[in-house]
Amino acid sequence: MSRRTAIAPEFVDLIPDRLEDGVLYISIGYGTAAHACCCGCGREVTTPLTRADWRLIFDGESVSLQPSIGNWSFPCQSHYFITMNRIRWVEAWSPERIAEGRRLDGQRKVDLQSDSRSEGRPGKPTTLWRRISSVLWRRSS
Repeated sequence: MSRRTAIAPEFVDLIPDRLEDGVLYISIGYGTAAHACCCGCGREVTTPLTRADWRLIFDGESVSLQPSIGNWSFPCQSHYFITMNRIRWVEAWSPERIAEGRRLDGQRKVDLQSDSRSEGRPGKPTTLWRRISSVLWRRSS
């Protein structure tokens, strides 16, 4: 197994059944990005693109995913950032830090759901399109 130092974005309608090593497959329609783990173990890494999960930044040439990819459920427990098509490896986390990160992620998701409920959309994260369409709908009513 050899660690990757770069990844190439590929925009697709559907994530393929077999992920090619070194490719970040991005499905805007399904709000998902997927790639083979950059450590070389070959496991599939799926990153949902939502306010509560990962953000995809596309600058017209390269992509970045935020926050980091922490594959804590995999035997490799790899941890890296994807920034402008480059892989930046960072330290592994202790079991305690992993548990705290998961707790904070869960709390952030609860907070985001609470925010969207106050906007009249129970349980659905607010997207830019939903905000725009709700404003347009209110104006037409």
